[in-house]
Amino acid sequence: MPYSQPTSFRQQNHRSVYRQHFGYQLCRSLLTINEIGFFLVAISMIFVELIMLYQIIQRVPYTEIDWKTYMQQVGCYLKGERNYFKITGDTGPIVYPAAHLYIYRIFYSLTDEGKNIRRAQYIFASLYLLNLLVVFRMYFKSKRIPPFVLCLICLSSYRIHSIFVLRLFNDPIAIAAIGVKMNILLFAPALFFILLLSNGLTDTFCLLLVCGFIQFFISFEFLFNNPLAYLSRAFELNRVFLYKWTVNWRILPKELFLDKRFHLLLLLFHLAFLGLFALKVWFSEQGGLKNLLKRLWFGIRTRLDTHDILFALFTANLIGITFARSLHYQFYCWYYHSIPYLLFSPIYRFDHLSYKGDNDSYNNIDIPFKSVLLRFFIL
Repeated sequence: MPYSQPTSFRQQNHRSVYRQHFGYQLCRSLLTINEIGFFLVAISMIFVELIMLYQIIQRVPYTEIDWKTYMQQVGCYLKGERNYFKITGDTGPIVYPAAHLYIYRIFYSLTDEGKNIRRAQYIFASLYLLNLLVVFRMYFKSKRIPPFVLCLICLSSYRIHSIFVLRLFNDPIAIAAIGVKMNILLFAPALFFILLLSNGLTDTFCLLLVCGFIQFFISFEFLFNNPLAYLSRAFELNRVFLYKWTVNWRILPKELFLDKRFHLLLLLFHLAFLGLFALKVWFSEQGGLKNLLKRLWFGIRTRLDTHDILFALFTANLIGITFARSLHYQFYCWYYHSIPYLLFSPIYRFDHLSYKGDNDSYNNIDIPFKSVLLRFFIL
């Protein structure tokens, strides 16, 4: 009579196999690029963020830094003041373009003239979630990011939570436009080439004119009153930053930090690395910028994919931040959400090519070159 395993043993063995299979599928859905896993993790992280934001607002004390000043500046505007030299608050005069004032004018109305801090915190929590959804959407469209990266973004973002809901800085809304804060100009070199390659010279020129017209339109009432005041305050390129607030150059002596020759050196490095990335890294999978410009000369436009666009924009911004004259704590949100993309998108693209057996990918120096450069800037 043949030996047969007891029923309980067979059931236990089946359960063990099932658990192993489930664990394998779970790891696979988290570690590989797939739409279902990405969607499920994204939804889960949104719910986790909702809980975290609520707990932070309820349990962690709010810290007043600039919110009161923003509200005082809005108060000056509502009283009819249009001279940028005279729009001021406790911590100083307004130093941001007009869209900043208009957006905080809305917050002023929604928060009882800025007095209802708790309501303001929930407004900024909503902005945080909206920002996160946009980031997830960009990551998803790129088809370069595995789902587990979304967990890293959310579970390591304690300082971003603080910037949004505990400080109420204007940096979270700065990404909306150059009309809010000048740091968006760091994206400009990459944006110019993206527009140029996709639309051609004439259409790009027209689009830039539209951008300029929008800036003129939103700032007209201030330009009409005192153009010098508006331009010198809102776009103060020669602003001297305070040494006590700097984060990136605190290691330097104060005299060197304030030295204009040091500022010039940073600018030269900024331009040099922008040129290096533009010529050697940007759009490399499409043949490189030089080849694409040659094609454009003959009237051939390039259809750039999401990765080409994101990679160029994110690296241009990161280079500008690396060589900035000064960074403050709240500037962290300028680039935080781009770091995981820059770290993982080249890796997963390389793995994808290798998996498909593309022998040329092993001879392509662009990927390790990008990886080395990116890790330098991120560190």
